[in-house]
This record gives sequence, structure tokens and C-alpha cells, in this order.
Amino acid sequence: MASPAAQPQARRGPGPLAARRAASRCPSSPPTCSGRPARQPCVQVRAAVANGATDPKKRVVVTGMGVVSCHGNDVDAYYDALLEGRSGIAEITRFDASEFPVRFAGQIRDFDAEGLISKKNLRRYDDCWKYSTVAGRKALQDAGLDSGQEDGDYGRVDKGKVGVLIGSGMGGLSVFESAVTTLNTAGLRRMSPFFIPFAITNMGGALLAIDEGFMGPNYSISTACATANYAFVSAANHIRRGDADVMVCGGTEAPVTQVSLGGFIACRALSSRNDEPEKASRPWDAGRDGFVMGEGAGVLVLESLEHAQARGAKIICEYLGGATNCDAHHMTDPRPDGSGVSSCIRAALDDGGVEAERVNYINAHATSTVVGDVAEVAALQKVFPHYGSMSMNATKSMIGHCLGAAAGVEAVATIKAITTGWLHPTLNQDDLVDEVGAIDTVPGQKKRLDVTAAISNSFGFGGHNSAVIFAPFEE
Repeated sequence: MASPAAQPQARRGPGPLAARRAASRCPSSPPTCSGRPARQPCVQVRAAVANGATDPKKRVVVTGMGVVSCHGNDVDAYYDALLEGRSGIAEITRFDASEFPVRFAGQIRDFDAEGLISKKNLRRYDDCWKYSTVAGRKALQDAGLDSGQEDGDYGRVDKGKVGVLIGSGMGGLSVFESAVTTLNTAGLRRMSPFFIPFAITNMGGALLAIDEGFMGPNYSISTACATANYAFVSAANHIRRGDADVMVCGGTEAPVTQVSLGGFIACRALSSRNDEPEKASRPWDAGRDGFVMGEGAGVLVLESLEHAQARGAKIICEYLGGATNCDAHHMTDPRPDGSGVSSCIRAALDDGGVEAERVNYINAHATSTVVGDVAEVAALQKVFPHYGSMSMNATKSMIGHCLGAAAGVEAVATIKAITTGWLHPTLNQDDLVDEVGAIDTVPGQKKRLDVTAAISNSFGFGGHNSAVIFAPFEE
């Protein structure tokens, strides 16, 4: 079989597999479908919405990206650092970690809000909301939709049809820690009135909507490390259903705190390679011993193709589809055979009407944990018959695991791979495990690739699986 790069496929209709499944499962017409109650939409109706291949109202495109990372707040600078193979993992300096058995992380240092947050709010906000606000405003600027831009597009945008869906796995941890300390040392009367608002997980999207006047769908998803992908899938579906023209969506996390670090140490999830922190995140390496904590935010502006074209927006790439499901297996470990993940990826392909052979690049979840890394490759081998000719890399090898923000910052990396034609390397692969097989994991050096379609995977504690598909935009 020729490689997918040698056989680019025309943009897009419901794939033959998706069409056959829809036809075989749903031969009848509404109001009932294969005996289901009328209130449940017919499979054919769902497929038509999900695979609205030629309908510009149903096609979803990416028109803006924003990131906050240990490699800075600029999308291009962030990806350039990844292409260079530069690790952002180092000793923790935010607090004294000398008594902790793990003393390093992908910590953001010298954070600069770049005038995107008022001085008053910079003093009040938890870091989690500082990151989401900056990444969100950056994404809006990239899309030409920031209210502070003189040439912004707000004259042609209905703010009632712009939604915000920025989730967090853990919320405002530093605000929470500070409140508990104040309560225990100074008493109830000294607690901040901002404790609750700045601790709860929905506040990232709420603050951005308040700043910009966006009155569309707005809520928080919290599915641990899969949070941002869940946000992308839900946001795209809001656009497909007509609930919104534009969705600002992604994930944010600021977990480099004493309580968070202590908690992950207690559940034995973290690498303890203190002498070589830049070598601690080792996806698929035989010497891996746990993940490395990271932090940041990754936000996309998703938009219906019709709306983007009407306002003359720059289209970065296309969101083809996505899916979520649950392993229903264990609180922290995936199914070892990868069956939950494989079914999620197949559902994402069906949602986008994408044939498996079209996908030639995987941005893997690849946390550097003993069980998780091999479960993911087992799932990929089940789904992709051309697995050995694909490319796969692990962003976490350089920035650590950003938890609720992970899928967001990795979506940015995935999309930059599409737009630049370069895949960033995977670091620290000294002894690749046999289970990975023949796939190219891009070890050590960046690689050229004409990406035809890319999947970004993210999985979270609780068995939450997610996969989203991006591709070059074609008329």
C-alpha cells in the first residue's frame, strides 16, 4: 500500500465505512429508528450533522490559536522550541521543593501577561485563570476577533453566537491552598471573598466571556487530562448544531503547587529522576518511571466554515471530527489492551467521515507511564492497518504533562505540524520498548512530513478517552 502522503484524498465526504455503518444501522425513518424512542435522533440524522461534508454551516475550521507554555506565550516560538528539541523541564523554583522526593516540573517561569490582564486582576487571579485569559486573548487576536484590536472583526460577529468552553482538570489550586492556610492560621474573617470564584473550574471561560461580551454557550468540562479534547468535541458540536458561529475552546492548568505535587507523589504517578530532570519524561522508553508535571493553557478558535468565509478570516486548518468515551475499567490505569482507546479513535474517524488510511500522523498522549504508553500503541495498532508507515511523536517529552491543558497545548503542536510540514522530535528514547513496533516515533530530530490528517489523543484519570482529528483545509 502506498503511504497516505503519496495518496492525498479529496476533501471530505462521509467515508465509505461511516456511510455503510449508518445505512446498515438505520434503515427506517423518523420518528423511530430501529425501535428506539422518538426522542433519540436517528443515526442517519446524527451522521448527517456530524459529517456535513459539503455544508459550510457544518464544516468546522480553526481560525485562531493561543498558548501559554514553559516555552512562552507565542505559538510560533513555542513550536520552534519543540522543533529544536528543547526541554522546558527543570527544577521547581515557585516554592521550596527541597523536602519533596520529586523536585522538578515543566514550570512556567517569568510569566508575562503582555498587558492582556489588568494589574488588579493579575493580583487576584489564580495562575490557572491568568494562563487561560492570555491564551484565550491570544487565540482571539490570531483570529482577528479580539476587542482590543483596531482592525477586529466584531462588527460582523454576533456575540450572542460566540461561546467559550475552556476547561480545567483541577481549577484554582494556588487560591485554594492560600485559603486553607489563611483559615487555619488567621481564621475565617481573613479569608478572601474571591476564594470561591477563583477556585472553581468554570471560571476560565467565564472570565474571558465577561471580558469580551460573549453570550453563547459557556460552561466548563473537567475530565482530568482529557479536558481540552472534550472541550474541542463539544465546541464543534455546538457549531454543527447551530448553537454558535464561533467557539473559543481548550484547557488550562496551573498544578505546580505544593498540594498538587504532594498529591501526585502520593499516588506514585511522577518520575523521580531529580538528577536529570530534562531526561525524566521518556515516552515509550524502557527506563520510564512516571510522568513529569507541566502547566499552561492551549486555546483554539473554532468556527463554522460559512462564518469564517463570510468575514474573510484566515483559515489555519480544518477540524474533521472527534470522539470521547470511557474505559469503565480503573480510576487511573487504562485498559491494558487499549480497547477503550481504539473504540474512541474509531468513533472519531466515523464522526469525521475519515478513512483510517488518510491519517499519517499521531500526536500521542504518551505520558511516560509504564502501563499507559503501551496501551495507547496497542490501540493504534488495532485501528490503523498502515500503523508501521505512520509517524507519531510525544510533546510531553519536552514540556511535561499539562493535565487539563495537555490536549490544548498538544492540539497547537499538532496543527503547527500540519501548517509547517515539520514534526517535532520525541526526546529521551534511549531504549524503545518492543511494543511500539515499526512506527516512526521521530526520535531526537525533527522530521519533514506532508500531513494528510492528524489525530491528537488525550486520556484522563477516570478512564476518560478522547481523540480529535485535524487536517489541511481544502475548499
